[in-house]
Amino acid sequence: MANAETTPGLNFIRSIIEADIRAGRNGGRVHTRFPPEPNGYLHIGHAKSICLNFGLARDYHGLCNLRFDDTNPGKEDVEYVDSILADVHWLGFDWADRLFYASDYFEKLYEYAEHLIRTGKAYVCALSADQIRTYRGTLTEPGQDSPCRERPAEESLGLFRRMRAGEFADGAYVLRARIDMASPNLNMRDPVLYRIRHEGHHRTGDRWCIYPMYDYTHPISDALEGITHSICTLEFEDHRPFYDWVLDNLPVPCHPQQIEFARLNLSYTVMSKRKLLELVDKAYVRGWDDPRLPTIAGLRRRGYTPEAIRDFAEKVGVAKRESMVDMALLEHCLREDLNRRAPRRMAVLRPLKIVITNYPEGRVEEVEAENNPEDPAAGTRWLPFSREIWIERDDFREDPPKKFFRLSPGREIRLKHAYYIRCDEVIKDAEGRVTELRCSYDPESRGGWTQDNRKVLGTSHWVSIAHAVDAEARLYDKLLSVPDPSAEKEQKDFKECLNPGSLEILSGCKVEPSLARAKPGGFFQFLRQGYFCADPDSTPERPVFNRSVTLRDSWARIEKSQQEK
Repeated sequence: MANAETTPGLNFIRSIIEADIRAGRNGGRVHTRFPPEPNGYLHIGHAKSICLNFGLARDYHGLCNLRFDDTNPGKEDVEYVDSILADVHWLGFDWADRLFYASDYFEKLYEYAEHLIRTGKAYVCALSADQIRTYRGTLTEPGQDSPCRERPAEESLGLFRRMRAGEFADGAYVLRARIDMASPNLNMRDPVLYRIRHEGHHRTGDRWCIYPMYDYTHPISDALEGITHSICTLEFEDHRPFYDWVLDNLPVPCHPQQIEFARLNLSYTVMSKRKLLELVDKAYVRGWDDPRLPTIAGLRRRGYTPEAIRDFAEKVGVAKRESMVDMALLEHCLREDLNRRAPRRMAVLRPLKIVITNYPEGRVEEVEAENNPEDPAAGTRWLPFSREIWIERDDFREDPPKKFFRLSPGREIRLKHAYYIRCDEVIKDAEGRVTELRCSYDPESRGGWTQDNRKVLGTSHWVSIAHAVDAEARLYDKLLSVPDPSAEKEQKDFKECLNPGSLEILSGCKVEPSLARAKPGGFFQFLRQGYFCADPDSTPERPVFNRSVTLRDSWARIEKSQQEK
């Protein structure tokens, strides 16, 4: 069994768990759960919670349940259920036979509600939602008792049963806990337990027209499943007294402990399901799996790996105080993972034609290229080289500035894995735009070295024109143009901060022949361009690649500067 002296990455949650184990609480068991609502796709914040809950169960030889909080039928959908199941599995976690739904407990939740009515702990109230808010009071003023608060238990029980039978319209009645309208905690001022909602449910159909509230359902579901440590985000801290009140006033099989930690806030994006839903529904993005979104589906399509996301969750850790995590850290984790594993490939995104005038016409030779210098076992591949090639347009300057070491008139550069070439002539169209370069090559420089050991400062990647595959590249950038819209001096709607340059589509790219066989999800490092993955839209005839992240690592520079201080 793990202990405080041997557990890596000890944090306050692990300290609580290990203290419980030493004290013999829960019989030494550790049983957690991940309880998403099926009202949207999961995002990177949920990924942190998944890694935390399943990781704790793994490290302490315990169990973790996956449970859907499906108590709000109007906003839930089977599509979301399926996406959540896929996301948790993709991240590398498995719930075995412990897949549950709050709707599994609807009958038991109803029985417990009747128990609270019979014991004087709940009553049926006829106040409207607006009236309930008015009667609740404020943070500085106590609430007022509902006129229905002293309704006899038998009368409330009868009304509650008629609510279940469908005799009343939505909003006619609610069931409320009878606690303390003068409590300094607004969550304890007779909160609503059940409301009438004549809506079909994706699992129970039309069997129910009353549905329990989350704050009532959550603790009971935990208790019925034998959860020991119910780990929530910090916004539920003020709800913990009600969590305990429910369990203390019902004959449940156990009393789990609720523990709160700070939710993940990530710069340059939005972490609200409501806001993400608005972006999807109003077509600001191309769906829940748009690579600009922080959804797990979007990150997966962009080319993020489960290993990188798990590493990110570990580096972020858990804390009790809210903070903003720099997007650069997430990108750094992906670079670290892909640098070790991603095959290197040649891809020219903005092509410029070169004709090597002294290279024999019709000749094609193959040059050997390493697949990954970080992984000797990755081996090598052979690339076709010919008289006409593509290079990046940005690798040429007719009038180069200082410290520009690429191609320019009269200058020599090295073609990666191939030869040295020198620019001899610049061809332009009628508008003066450079359309072609005429170059000569040194036949003795094959492989990038010469007998006289002369050196060049610039190296360019390239693709043989005769063998190039036409491709599309989608260059993604940050979703928002500012790190945190809420921190701006002038409070703006987050949509006003959407980055207009978050997506650039390049349709005239030229890539090496092997990339025509790239399977969707396959990842690569395009030399000098960044890390890319093949999109689901990709076909052998027209491969499509998403840029996952650039090669430049700002987080590594941030860490280095902090270490030097």
